Amino acid sequence: MKALRPILILVGGLAATNAAAEPWFAVQTGNKCAACHVNPTGGGKRTAYGNAFAQMVLAQRSMDERWGGFWDGRLDKRIRVGADVRVNLTETRIPDQANSFQYDFEEALGYLEVRLLDDQLTLYFDERLAPGGATNREAYALFRHRGFHAKAGRMFLPFGWRLEDDSAFVRQASGINYATPDDGVEFGYDGQRASLQLAVTNGTAGAGENDRGKQWSLRGEHIRNRWRAGASFNFNDADAGDRQMQGVFAGFRTGRVNWLLEADYISDKSFSDGTRKQWATFAEANIALRRGHNLKISYGWFDPDDNIDEDERQRGSVVWEFFPLPFTQFSLGARISDGIPQNDLQNIDELFLQLHLFL
Repeated sequence: MKALRPILILVGGLAATNAAAEPWFAVQTGNKCAACHVNPTGGGKRTAYGNAFAQMVLAQRSMDERWGGFWDGRLDKRIRVGADVRVNLTETRIPDQANSFQYDFEEALGYLEVRLLDDQLTLYFDERLAPGGATNREAYALFRHRGFHAKAGRMFLPFGWRLEDDSAFVRQASGINYATPDDGVEFGYDGQRASLQLAVTNGTAGAGENDRGKQWSLRGEHIRNRWRAGASFNFNDADAGDRQMQGVFAGFRTGRVNWLLEADYISDKSFSDGTRKQWATFAEANIALRRGHNLKISYGWFDPDDNIDEDERQRGSVVWEFFPLPFTQFSLGARISDGIPQNDLQNIDELFLQLHLFL
């Protein structure tokens, strides 16, 4: 397996194996993330269009009356719901250790959207229901008017691509992922060709505030039918040490292939040995083989300290995603990690099968 690692790293990369907030769908259709998700910055509960895309376009067999007809999440005029459930079978190979093979109930998520004033004022909740006790991920009031929006409450921060895979280097190194929502406000604009979001939050990843500093997150994107490009900036003013991040991201479509790219640079003063400068990158190709079938090839690279040579890490994977029926996805893939040889946990290889049910 070690002999094949450099080859696999070149042809594959870390893949986002879930389909809840896949930015490549937006690249494929030419839409903004807000077209498919209630959250203007993507992820979480699907809109009526997002549900229609999942049931009538994404799945190999479209929804019809045999299965109860189209689902749009409505319980009544004001209340709409959604959910995601994921379970995995994973074989893990760690150098110099026995291989493991386990079943993992990854998560069960529930979404609630309450439209108080039609499409202008909405209460939104994103809850992790299992495993373990229930945990709130997002809870905010959302006001929208003529392309502008304002949020107040707990939310995921705008930065780069909102990948579903929190283990991607660009999600781990930035610290902005589905495990780190924050409390504050966000203001944004969604135009025909551009989107912009500015969030001001506590900077404590949802924990209680412990100083007067705040975290500022800014994300802008220019959108065309076949391509899009954007930039992100984040500054966290903290007593433990300021942290500044900036990044660029892009997506484009070439025939059947939908590409995602991101590169982030981080300057972190919170380390005891001084300022640490880091780089994290991500590249992904999604190849639409035929209706209901997608081949995902991705790559991630991470330099945890720019002042230290030969400490870089790489991860790659190849994943086949199959959507046989509405609300159903199977993902079969292999993930290869390559880090410093002294750390076995940086050199883990995985084979996995995931079942994802969503509505």
